[in-house]
Amino acid sequence: MNNQKQQKPTLTGQRFKTRKRDEKERFDPTQFQESIVQGLNQTGTDLEAVAKFLDASGAKLDYRRYAETLFDILVAGGMLAPGGTLSDDMTRTEFCLFTAQEDLETMQAYAQVFNKLIRRYKYLEKGFEEEIKKLLLFLKGFTESERNKLAMLTGILLANGNISASILSSLFNENLVKEGVSAAFAVKLFKSWINEKDINSVAASLRKVGMDNRLMELFPANKRSCEHFSKYFTDAGLKELSDFARNQQSIGARKELQKELQEMMARGDPQKEIIAFTKEEMKKASLSEQAMISIIWTSVMSSVEWNKKEELVTEQAIKHLKQYSPLLKAFTSQGLSELSLLLKIQEYCYDNIHFMKAFQKIVVLLYKADVLSEEAILKWYTEAHLAKGKSVFLEQMKKFVEWLKNAEEESESDEEEAD
Repeated sequence: MNNQKQQKPTLTGQRFKTRKRDEKERFDPTQFQESIVQGLNQTGTDLEAVAKFLDASGAKLDYRRYAETLFDILVAGGMLAPGGTLSDDMTRTEFCLFTAQEDLETMQAYAQVFNKLIRRYKYLEKGFEEEIKKLLLFLKGFTESERNKLAMLTGILLANGNISASILSSLFNENLVKEGVSAAFAVKLFKSWINEKDINSVAASLRKVGMDNRLMELFPANKRSCEHFSKYFTDAGLKELSDFARNQQSIGARKELQKELQEMMARGDPQKEIIAFTKEEMKKASLSEQAMISIIWTSVMSSVEWNKKEELVTEQAIKHLKQYSPLLKAFTSQGLSELSLLLKIQEYCYDNIHFMKAFQKIVVLLYKADVLSEEAILKWYTEAHLAKGKSVFLEQMKKFVEWLKNAEEESESDEEEAD
């Protein structure tokens, strides 16, 4: 019997080949930067040639890994250090956005370069948006001319849908806002954006990402008023943007006021208090009586849980509106306000199907309560009604309108006899 222990095989001295994909490649943009800079130096100011070079280079160079380096070079000529300064130890090119001519046409041509590049290499989309956000945070590190070019380019890219309006959040950075950099940059950006599209397109893009109510943040807290915003952008030639911001603030104020009114009604606050509060708020927000009566109507109708049965909801509505008729009366001192209320009632009864048969009864109640005049009702009936449910509501009102006309004629003949 062999008592000698068998030696276990060892792996000493044996080498195993590592598969290439398992190796962790070191992040080193130097070679990548040199290749891009060399290509841009050769193509020079010919932006079509630049686009072709970038298209072809994507097959040989690692755009996915070095996206930030690529965009830094195209914008600033080299890799950017934190704060926006160019890294001293790296190769750079004189052919980039920041050294180009400062005019809209050149910026539109540059926008096309980025557009073609991102269409060709879709995976660069997210990295490009991140790059723009970063560049906006670095604004203080750029010259005024560089900022202007970047602002024009950003406006064009926003108009073309290459980037989302959410990038504007970078402009709300406290340091940029405090020194007035954000507001000045926004002027150039919005001018080029509106030049490419129009204010409605700009508004839609801002709303999509919830930026429509944040534009005031371009200014420090002590200057964050509608008046200051309006004056600043109107003086800069952007009255459309001023009007849009004013309108947005007005919408915000209306929503807040409506919410407050509903809460007062839910608490059962006296109507005298509600009227006094509403008049004060109306003055503060510079709202017209027509706008105010629409808000009051919506608040009144939203402050109650309506019965789902058509035959019961009319009775419930009459009782509820009778209670709030003094409030409605306080804000219908003008013919236009009465007409606005009539249109709101028509719209409400059409949009809420259980109220379709209640329209005439509501109008008659408000006529008896001196909220609506016969002039307003006749004007609504003959020419000022909406198309919504028109045939149904005009038919409902036919007999009452005839009665109003007869009463008016009788009144006129009585007056003549008295004379």
